[in-house]
Amino acid sequence: MSRSKLETAIISLVEVYEEYAGKDEKKFQLSQAELAELFEKELASPEFQGKIDPEDIQAAMSKLDKNHDGEVNFREFGQMVGLLARGVFRKKRGKGKGKKDDE
Repeated sequence: MSRSKLETAIISLVEVYEEYAGKDEKKFQLSQAELAELFEKELASPEFQGKIDPEDIQAAMSKLDKNHDGEVNFREFGQMVGLLARGVFRKKRGKGKGKKDDE
Protein backbone atom coordinates (compact mmCIF):
# COMPACT_ATOMS: atom_id res chain seq x y z
CA MET A 1 0.00 0.00 0.00
CA SER A 2 1.43 3.36 -0.95
CA ARG A 3 1.48 6.36 1.32
CA SER A 4 -0.69 9.39 0.78
CA LYS A 5 0.89 12.77 0.03
CA LEU A 6 0.27 13.92 3.59
CA GLU A 7 1.77 10.78 5.12
CA THR A 8 4.84 11.18 2.89
CA ALA A 9 5.16 14.85 3.90
CA ILE A 10 4.96 14.03 7.62
CA ILE A 11 7.54 11.26 7.39
CA SER A 12 9.83 13.53 5.34
CA LEU A 13 9.64 16.28 7.99
CA VAL A 14 10.61 13.86 10.74
CA GLU A 15 13.46 12.43 8.67
CA VAL A 16 14.85 15.87 7.76
CA TYR A 17 14.76 16.96 11.40
CA GLU A 18 16.48 13.77 12.57
CA GLU A 19 19.14 14.03 9.86
CA TYR A 20 20.22 17.54 10.84
CA ALA A 21 19.60 17.28 14.61
CA GLY A 22 21.70 14.13 14.77
CA LYS A 23 24.99 15.80 13.85
CA ASP A 24 26.21 16.72 17.34
CA GLU A 25 25.92 15.36 20.89
CA LYS A 26 22.31 16.57 21.32
CA LYS A 27 20.52 14.17 18.97
CA PHE A 28 17.04 15.63 19.44
CA GLN A 29 17.81 19.38 19.19
CA LEU A 30 18.89 21.56 16.28
CA SER A 31 21.78 23.82 17.19
CA GLN A 32 22.13 27.14 15.41
CA ALA A 33 24.81 25.62 13.14
CA GLU A 34 22.61 22.62 12.32
CA LEU A 35 19.63 24.89 11.61
CA ALA A 36 21.74 27.09 9.33
CA GLU A 37 22.90 24.01 7.42
CA LEU A 38 19.32 22.73 7.15
CA PHE A 39 18.12 26.03 5.67
CA GLU A 40 21.09 26.25 3.32
CA LYS A 41 20.67 22.73 1.94
CA GLU A 42 16.94 22.11 2.19
CA LEU A 43 15.64 25.49 0.94
CA ALA A 44 18.22 25.97 -1.80
CA SER A 45 16.39 25.14 -5.02
CA PRO A 46 15.53 28.09 -7.26
CA GLU A 47 12.04 26.65 -7.72
CA PHE A 48 11.32 26.77 -4.00
CA GLN A 49 12.99 30.09 -3.36
CA GLY A 50 10.75 31.62 -6.02
CA LYS A 51 7.71 30.44 -4.08
CA ILE A 52 8.61 31.80 -0.66
CA ASP A 53 9.24 35.33 0.43
CA PRO A 54 12.61 35.83 2.21
CA GLU A 55 10.69 37.78 4.85
CA ASP A 56 8.77 34.61 5.70
CA ILE A 57 12.02 32.74 6.34
CA GLN A 58 13.23 35.54 8.62
CA ALA A 59 9.90 35.61 10.48
CA ALA A 60 10.05 31.85 10.95
CA MET A 61 13.61 31.98 12.25
CA SER A 62 12.82 34.77 14.71
CA LYS A 63 9.88 32.81 16.14
CA LEU A 64 11.63 29.44 16.41
CA ASP A 65 13.32 29.35 19.76
CA LYS A 66 10.26 29.74 21.98
CA ASN A 67 11.97 28.56 25.15
CA HIS A 68 15.10 30.66 24.48
CA ASP A 69 17.56 27.79 24.99
CA GLY A 70 19.55 28.56 21.82
CA GLU A 71 18.34 25.37 20.16
CA VAL A 72 15.31 24.27 18.18
CA ASN A 73 13.34 21.24 19.34
CA PHE A 74 10.95 19.28 17.13
CA ARG A 75 7.89 21.26 18.27
CA GLU A 76 9.61 24.52 17.36
CA PHE A 77 10.75 23.03 14.03
CA GLY A 78 7.16 21.98 13.25
CA GLN A 79 5.93 25.51 13.92
CA MET A 80 8.62 26.89 11.61
CA VAL A 81 7.58 24.55 8.80
CA GLY A 82 3.99 25.67 9.30
CA LEU A 83 5.00 29.32 8.96
CA LEU A 84 6.97 28.56 5.80
CA ALA A 85 4.04 26.59 4.34
CA ARG A 86 1.74 29.51 5.10
CA GLY A 87 4.12 31.81 3.20
CA VAL A 88 4.10 29.50 0.19
CA PHE A 89 0.29 29.31 0.34
CA ARG A 90 0.03 33.12 0.46
CA LYS A 91 2.43 33.61 -2.41
CA LYS A 92 0.66 30.98 -4.53
CA ARG A 93 -2.68 32.73 -4.00
CA GLY A 94 -1.20 36.17 -4.62
CA LYS A 95 -2.08 37.38 -1.15
CA GLY A 96 0.04 39.91 0.65
CA LYS A 97 1.00 40.08 4.30
CA GLY A 98 -1.66 41.02 6.79
CA LYS A 99 -4.58 39.52 4.90
CA LYS A 100 -6.67 37.23 7.07
CA ASP A 101 -8.32 35.11 4.37
CA ASP A 102 -5.36 32.71 4.25
CA GLU A 103 -5.96 31.17 7.66
